[in-house]
Amino acid sequence: MDSINKNQPEDNFENLQGNEAWKKLKEMTEGVSCFFCSNIKTGLPFSTRPMSPQKVDDNGDMWFLSANDSHKNAEIAQDPMVQLLFQGSKYSDFLTVYGIAEITEDKEKIKELWEPILKTWFTEGEDDPRISVIKVSPTQGYYWDNKHGNAVAFVKQLVGAAIGKTLDDSIEGKLEV
Repeated sequence: MDSINKNQPEDNFENLQGNEAWKKLKEMTEGVSCFFCSNIKTGLPFSTRPMSPQKVDDNGDMWFLSANDSHKNAEIAQDPMVQLLFQGSKYSDFLTVYGIAEITEDKEKIKELWEPILKTWFTEGEDDPRISVIKVSPTQGYYWDNKHGNAVAFVKQLVGAAIGKTLDDSIEGKLEV
């Protein structure tokens, strides 16, 4: 444990497994954009681009729509290992997820994930022949969050700074999926 955590009067470390891990993963990824990193095992600098999951299912799998002729799809075809980096707010909700990506052009899944705003990228709509689906199945993750919300965390930080004591509302741990 590092020196900051040693000064912490509260327990701020909790690994989550199984259903608790899936629940935390879903909570921290729904409605949030991420940095989608590929080429992570090739030995080359990994490629990063912003993306938003269209859906996080009950298994914790994350679903993205992507152009089938994109660099990302080509990279996944060579190396399916990916890393997703999420930040839900300026002060909390940080998550890193490693997973295995697979690409499909399943028309039913495209229809399920389609939203009208996506026509910005897929100008022919949900029938655009360039649309593919990327499914990321997480293998492991790590989260940093707070226990009681940003307002409580901020007050605890202010009080801690005023009295010279580590009062941090943070919680972190591994996600074993």
